Amino acid sequence: MSEDIPAVTQETPPGPDGLPFVGTQLTFLRDPYGFMTRMAREYGDVVAWENPDGMVYQLNHPDQIEHVLVQHNENYIKGENFQNILGPMTGNGILNSEGAVWRRNRHLIQPAFHPERIRNYATMMTDFTEEMLETWNDGETRSIHDDMMGVTLQIVARALFGVDIDDQINTVGASLETFMESTERLSNFVLPPSVPTPSRRRIANARESLDEVVYQLIEERRTNPTEHDVISRLLEVTDEQGNAMSTEQIRDEVVTLLLAGHETTALSLTLTAYLLAQYPDVEERLVAELDEVLGGEPPTMEDLSELTYTEQVVKESMRLYPPVPGIVREPVKPDIVGGYRIPAGATVRMHQWVVHRDPRWYDDPLAFRPERWADDLEAELPKLAYFPFAAGPRRCIGDRFAMLEARLLLATIYQQYHLELEPGTELDLMATITARPKDEIPMTVRRR
Repeated sequence: MSEDIPAVTQETPPGPDGLPFVGTQLTFLRDPYGFMTRMAREYGDVVAWENPDGMVYQLNHPDQIEHVLVQHNENYIKGENFQNILGPMTGNGILNSEGAVWRRNRHLIQPAFHPERIRNYATMMTDFTEEMLETWNDGETRSIHDDMMGVTLQIVARALFGVDIDDQINTVGASLETFMESTERLSNFVLPPSVPTPSRRRIANARESLDEVVYQLIEERRTNPTEHDVISRLLEVTDEQGNAMSTEQIRDEVVTLLLAGHETTALSLTLTAYLLAQYPDVEERLVAELDEVLGGEPPTMEDLSELTYTEQVVKESMRLYPPVPGIVREPVKPDIVGGYRIPAGATVRMHQWVVHRDPRWYDDPLAFRPERWADDLEAELPKLAYFPFAAGPRRCIGDRFAMLEARLLLATIYQQYHLELEPGTELDLMATITARPKDEIPMTVRRR
């Protein structure tokens, strides 16, 4: 063993026995959330099993997750499996790029998420939400997830790229939807990337449709640059040799921001609405705060400091239903975590879904209780007992943007409407890149 690797207290973590050839992959895909939870509850803080592509280690303690994402982040990359799933659509964008490319492009994109810039997005966020609500009719039943995906896509396109995509929103939305749904297929996990499965062909077609819109946006900004939008900034930059970024690399960053910039917030709002429909006392308290603070006026950036319960509702929703249910990393060099040796190239999984529902950190963890955050609970928790936006250098670049958007949109909607879940609706979530509903979540909207 290398001298720089600490001593191992135990060689192999406990874990389940898998099936020949497929390991635990089938078991996971049949019930991903149940599987990841059982692994933690049955085997402890470090669990290991073998899959067709190698060993998998699931870490379930906040300290271990902090070790990987923060303290030793330089030793952990996204890994080949992550690239195989995300790369066909996002290419080499900041979500899955590594090293110098990731550092350079994140540095270039970061100003778009500066707190002062984000403040300027607030009015635009509520304006788009008001436009959406104008299309709602009292008593009608709507697919709330579709509504949330549409409005958040409009917001990210205007905020980051300075464009309205009303004419292309169906194309962009459908392309991203096809991609996210196709990533869940078993064939993507067990067959080599070179095998042209039906789901991979759907992804390729979705990418082609999306690229038509994205390359048009790039050319529009190449001809008419602005001072603040992300595309114009990426078009201006050159490397040490004076070479500009390729159009393909800019395309990858735009697609990544479109996907990541609306998907998670839309999911958060959808799942918050789902929870509020089942907890009328929470909705009643939320609406009472909105009435008291806003007095019938649209919410503004200045109102947020007083909308404390609204923020607690969003945080509690992301605890129970984190939009990104898990994080995957791969160690470059062998490491010791929790007393176990993790070899280079292994898959390391860390699940917000598991940690956020761990009774060690949360009393009555399956209950939706926003008030649990009232007494600065987060300061009392282990650092990564709550990490909906990940942590460390690869923490979500748009976390402040997402929290602002979620609070403003939630306040705007519930100020005007009560949402009732259609009887018999069951929530079944995918567990790939994000925790998105497999089926529609129909809700009847009733004007207050």
